[in-house]
Amino acid sequence: MEIKLKPIGIIHSPFKKKEDMDSKKYADFRGFDSIQGELEIFKEYEKGLKDVEGFSHLVVLFAFHKSEGYKLHTKPLLGGILRGVFATRSPNRPNPIGMTVVKVLERNRNRLKVSGVDMIEGTPILDIKPFTSRDQKSRIKLGWLKKKMNR
Repeated sequence: MEIKLKPIGIIHSPFKKKEDMDSKKYADFRGFDSIQGELEIFKEYEKGLKDVEGFSHLVVLFAFHKSEGYKLHTKPLLGGILRGVFATRSPNRPNPIGMTVVKVLERNRNRLKVSGVDMIEGTPILDIKPFTSRDQKSRIKLGWLKKKMNR
């Protein structure tokens, strides 16, 4: 089975290259909350944005377009020991697909100004979906991240 994905837009971000994000400042992911950027949805998909400004947050699925291969064990930014790639947010994955949640600040036609940007400039957007109460989970377990997030 072959799967073909076509980007619906791109990210405009203050991060111009991967190295701009490799900082302990962003290691717990909360550091990205205030980072603003823009989702530019290509004109052919603009009509699909109807009513999106009524949601406070969006789930953004994107391609790690600068990813180069993968290993099934990797050292995440937060921890110096090897972890399974599926227990990390590493961009180097068998299928280089990323996901993040952004806060909608405003919409101007085919552009959404958002905060919570943790992607680099030009990242291809694969899909966006509204973040709903169904997405909020209680009593989650953070695995190996628990100790790191409490620091």
